[in-house]
Amino acid sequence: MIEIDKDLFCDMVKFYGEAFHLPPLAAKIYSYLIFDFDRNGVAFDEFVDIFAASKSSISSNLNLLLNLNIITDFNKIDERKRFFVMNEKYMKVRFEEIIVKMERELLILDKLKSFRNPTDENSLRKFAIYSNLFNKNIANIKDSLDQL
Repeated sequence: MIEIDKDLFCDMVKFYGEAFHLPPLAAKIYSYLIFDFDRNGVAFDEFVDIFAASKSSISSNLNLLLNLNIITDFNKIDERKRFFVMNEKYMKVRFEEIIVKMERELLILDKLKSFRNPTDENSLRKFAIYSNLFNKNIANIKDSLDQL
């Protein structure tokens, strides 16, 4: 069994449930796996015991997390059990998706500016501020991802 901080665990469940739009049990599973710092993996039966949930509930929530690539699974050579760990690459994938969304929104903003064709200084200044904000954040995230 993994040692967790219960208050931090509750904060994580709430945050990841909202951030990833996860059902409560999936958020609990993901949050629990974050505490597996040694990446030993957690077996299916351990989830059933820890969360006192039905096997079908655990199974469907594990499958959801697997399908979203938030977690991965593996088998140990000497055991038939599947073990689950958080997907270390998920954060990179998540931020790459954020970049794509921000670039799309920036493109829409540019098209809106062209359509509206503002002439007043205030509107032009606001468009410039929004564009600058997007460009700085995109560059910052890309730079950080390159460092990973």
